[in-house]
Amino acid sequence: MPRMFRVLGFWTLVIGLMALAGDMYTMALLFFFQTAAFVILGYMNLKERTYILLFWGYMILSFTGFTYWSFFKMDI
Repeated sequence: MPRMFRVLGFWTLVIGLMALAGDMYTMALLFFFQTAAFVILGYMNLKERTYILLFWGYMILSFTGFTYWSFFKMDI
């Protein structure tokens, strides 16, 4: 399970670099922060249940934030 968080860190780094190349600096910084968090969590050697709970918390927070942003902040 810790290796999966390092894989998530790799993919968020790739997305952050693509956002940086596309001049989307806020998105790039957000994904670089996520990269650092995932890599740090990947090397903490926590129990599998802890990793699953952290991932569920991350998913709930990110989906809630995405829904809020797309519903209230984006112009149609």
